[in-house]
Parts: sequence; C-alpha cells; structure tokens
Amino acid sequence: MMIKVLYHIILLMSLSLLALGCGNRSVDASLRSESKEAKHLMQGVWLDADTETMVFQVKGDTVFYADSTSMPAYFKVVDDTLYIGVASRYHIEKQTEHVLWFTDANGETSKFVKSDDEELDKVFEQQKPQILTLTEVLKRDTVVFYDGDRYHIYIAINPTKYKVVRQTVNEDGLDVENVYYDNIIHLSIFKGALQIFSRDFRKQLYEKIVPARVLAQAILNNMEYDKTDARGFHLRTSVCIPDDASCYMVEHTVSFKGQLTTQLLEY
Repeated sequence: MMIKVLYHIILLMSLSLLALGCGNRSVDASLRSESKEAKHLMQGVWLDADTETMVFQVKGDTVFYADSTSMPAYFKVVDDTLYIGVASRYHIEKQTEHVLWFTDANGETSKFVKSDDEELDKVFEQQKPQILTLTEVLKRDTVVFYDGDRYHIYIAINPTKYKVVRQTVNEDGLDVENVYYDNIIHLSIFKGALQIFSRDFRKQLYEKIVPARVLAQAILNNMEYDKTDARGFHLRTSVCIPDDASCYMVEHTVSFKGQLTTQLLEY
C-alpha cells in the first residue's frame, strides 16, 4: 500500500515538473517570436503612399511621428502583427524593404513607402515632442450686487506641469498619444473686504461625477460665473478631453456663508 502511495506522489510530481517545463518553453517561444528581420525592414522614414508626406520614422525600437504633438512610442513585430505602444496593434498585410501595409482593428488599411532622402532623418532629429498648454493664465474679476451688498468674484485659471495623456487616432490612421498640461482653477469670493470663500479646484475633485475613463484623459478646462440667487453664487466648470466632444459641465454653488455644493449639469 505504501509503495502505491509513493508511486502516485512521484507521478504527480513528475507531471507537475513537466507542465512547468512546457509552460516555460511556451513563454520562451513567445519571447523568441519577435521578428528581428521585420524590425530591421521598418527602420527609416516612412511616407504616405498616396500623398508622399512624412508620417513617421522608425529608429531602433521606437516610432517617432511627424506630428510634433504626438509622443514617441515603443514598437515590436510578432509574427504578422505590429504592436505600437501599450495597446495598439495592426495586422501587417505587406512588408518589404520599401513598402509597408497594415490594417487596424476597424479593417482600415494604411499604406506607406520608405523614403531614400537622408535629409528627412535630420527633420526628426531636430524635432522634439511638444506638451500642449490649452489655456494661458486667465483671470476674471466680476462684481455682483445682491440684496444691497457688493460682492467680488475672482477666478484664476493657471496652467500646471501636471501631464494628461490623450489617446487618439491621427489622420494617417495611427493610434497616438498627445500630452497636455492640466489646469488648476482658483476661486475667491469677497463681500467687501471680507473673504467668504477661497479654494483651488483640481480635476480630481470630479472623480465621483466624471467617469474614470474620461477623467484620465481630460483637463480642467474652464470656470465661469453664471448668476446669483437666494442659494448663492452659481459657477459653471467644464472638464473636457482636449480636442474632443467629450465634455462634462459641472455647476458649483457657493452660499453666502461660503458653503460649496456641486452637481453635474450636462455632458
């Protein structure tokens, strides 16, 4: 009986080791499947096959875009698939030393030809990706008279160095990342010389209102005074994905005692 038990234990251990060995070979095969030949063929400056305008340069394991607002991205080729960045993948339809065709997830095929003009390499060397600032320092002063009292509303929109990455598709059908600087908005309200409210607004304040997938790519865009009524001062703030239709409008109401309430108006 003891011999049978030992036999089964040894058998299970052997099968486990065999499974681990196969698993490791599978991982190694995946690592080895990256095509060095395909990566070598992609080196150089690529033009749109129809317009012959510069689209991107491949240098080493990085893609540099002609659009100076698009960030460089790591790439690799595995079998017949081109991977760019974290999530973008394209099926390679045709690849030679001077021709590259690939299809995106929507079935759209992009066609490129490699340039022989060495001067174009210098264009990419001199070009550095730009981080975009959509708003300059903006200050608004509003004087409000209500129920016999004079109020002063001060709004300051201040660009920061906090980076927001927006994922988009450029005109050549490539998934790219553009980087923007976010804003901080300061709001102060005075009754005469008495300050009744003061606060810095950051986009994280809207985590419970704006979906996380939108907020991650959005900037705190603007704040404007709307009106004053018995509830207090009403201000409208927009949280938007840059150069996109996705924009959330939020209303802040500051009471005459300096209490803040927030609600979503529209999106």
